[in-house]
Amino acid sequence: MKNIDDEAAISQNRAYGGIIRSGKGKLVENIAECLVRIAWEDVLGQDGDRMKINKKKMPIGISDGYIDRISDNNVSEYLKKHNGELVYKFGTDVQVFIDDELVLPIECKTYAENAMMKRILFDAKLMKEAMGTNTYYLVQLESQLGGDYSELKKVTYGSPATHALMSYVDVDLKIITLLKGERHVKRPIHKHEYFKELKISELQKAVNIFANDLKKYVE
Repeated sequence: MKNIDDEAAISQNRAYGGIIRSGKGKLVENIAECLVRIAWEDVLGQDGDRMKINKKKMPIGISDGYIDRISDNNVSEYLKKHNGELVYKFGTDVQVFIDDELVLPIECKTYAENAMMKRILFDAKLMKEAMGTNTYYLVQLESQLGGDYSELKKVTYGSPATHALMSYVDVDLKIITLLKGERHVKRPIHKHEYFKELKISELQKAVNIFANDLKKYVE
């Protein structure tokens, strides 16, 4: 974190905040990738060549029944005529493939709060529709979701607002928080006085979650 803050402080070309956000985001993505590879290769003893990790955008077309709901006949006829062209391409931060099958779509955040959770859940729904994945992962450094996500206990009960949001999306969202203590805007963890310890025990918990979900692909 100190390196990120130092780089931002001396930069002449980019805004300080932008460098901080970018650096933290890349850090979380790198951690997630490393944890997945450790789970696959070291814990499960599998061939690393079977695993691919990328950010490739995936296409999703118009949902069934959408055109029938359009009240303007001109628009609905246009959509029918161009249906095959109406595609949205999207992806998530870390996409893990085993034998070319997407198995772990992972969203990486320096922190998440419930306004962000609405978009994360919609992305999870899109991923399920496009790729058939029923499980979606959020790896965050800190939590601002409320409840006990930041307490890092053996059992996490979540927060009322987050559970309410998740109840409307038919996807199993697994939330992995790495640093203890709720995120505070005035205590940014890239500042030395607010550094938080990243414990091996929390990394191991994350590895075990990934290993448990990847073991079905073991040969």
